Amino acid sequence: MIEPENSQIPVSKQCELIGLNRSSLYYEPQGESEYNLYLMRLIDAIYTKAPFYGCPKITKELNRWGYPVNHKRIRRLMRLLGLEAIVPKKNLSKRGKGHKIYPYLLKNIKIDCPNQVWATDITYIRMARGFVYLVAVMDWHSRYVLSWEVSLTIDTEFCQHALSNALKTGKPEIFNTDQGSQFTADAFTGILKANDIKISMDGRGSFFDNIFVERLWRSVKYEEVYQKEYEDVWDAEENISNYFKFYNTERIHQSLDYRTPEEVYLGKSYPNQMLIEGIENHLKGTEILSKGWG
Repeated sequence: MIEPENSQIPVSKQCELIGLNRSSLYYEPQGESEYNLYLMRLIDAIYTKAPFYGCPKITKELNRWGYPVNHKRIRRLMRLLGLEAIVPKKNLSKRGKGHKIYPYLLKNIKIDCPNQVWATDITYIRMARGFVYLVAVMDWHSRYVLSWEVSLTIDTEFCQHALSNALKTGKPEIFNTDQGSQFTADAFTGILKANDIKISMDGRGSFFDNIFVERLWRSVKYEEVYQKEYEDVWDAEENISNYFKFYNTERIHQSLDYRTPEEVYLGKSYPNQMLIEGIENHLKGTEILSKGWG
């Protein structure tokens, strides 16, 4: 709301008008230390491999690796990462303050066609320095990633953008999320209601309610993120964009009868031309190509 370049109203007067202390305007948060950022990488790797580990076990695991950290630090960093162990918890029906929690609608439902159920979730993506959050919207039946966004903050706005972009492709009968505040906020659920989409939410801490998105995160991290060191947000965006293109159009899935998500979502069945051209270029002039694919 402050406009430093405004020549008619001084910054001090602008701060006074909105009730903001001037010192707050110039305050810049310290951010996490290099050591904490390194710990966050380790926590993310442990959690991705064993999502049923909570704060106590991750703390003990790090202690075993030679890191003298206590559970208070690990709990704070896990909260910053948006991580929570997937064990059953008491009072699962307890609602967030001011946010409506919707029931889980997918139990015992056969999902056998595209646009029947979509799902979304947020994960942490490490960079060489710092980190970003990634949200994706996926079609459950085909595993097709309909849209995605990255953000420096874990807020509702970038989740709304991802949802709005996905809805340009089509519309599901049911949309499933976890009970995170980004997805229970009226700004997010309002978009679903306006499009007459049924809202489904996981039981709190239930990993298997949103299993396909969790599998997507494992693929993204092991096949892309852990292989590279993103220099900045733009580098992360470019590489993640390339990965999702590969994931949708080239990466075959055993559970999809060795078809790609795009083939299943669009109802097509065709050879992957990009992959074929890449192999042909690699084999050009060799004895293998001259003998044909037979």
